[in-house]
Amino acid sequence: MIQIIDRACLDKITAEAEQSPRLRKNFNIHASPEAACNRLFNAIEPASYIRPHQHLDPTKDETIVIVRGTLGILVFDKEGGIIQKTVLMPASEAVAVNVPHGVFHTAVSLEPGTIFFESKAGPYKPLTDEEFAPWSPPENFPDAVNYLDRLRKSW
Repeated sequence: MIQIIDRACLDKITAEAEQSPRLRKNFNIHASPEAACNRLFNAIEPASYIRPHQHLDPTKDETIVIVRGTLGILVFDKEGGIIQKTVLMPASEAVAVNVPHGVFHTAVSLEPGTIFFESKAGPYKPLTDEEFAPWSPPENFPDAVNYLDRLRKSW
């Protein structure tokens, strides 16, 4: 049988994100973290901070497709300057991005109820310290809220 991802499923993921301390929730489609391809839906609320990062593994290019809401994608140079920004919205000019490995980037929810689909090579590996942007505050640090606010205002 095929797996159907319907509006009720998306609504449930959003509700779970709203209740999550990090204000985001993954809905994994892949069977396990060891799968050769990691495919998931990410529900993310505007106050959720995804620390800028890069994937150093050459197999970890990342594709992001907007499903609902509005998502900002930011690309940074090695010093933290914004060198590219894109807004993804369903049925708009830009609906997806592919981020090559080795590129510092982040995603910012610009609207409540935002959900995007993400795909990258497995197996799942947590980001290492060297993959996080050294010029960005870690999650749960006091300056993270201010930094996220500056990112959201860059549009």
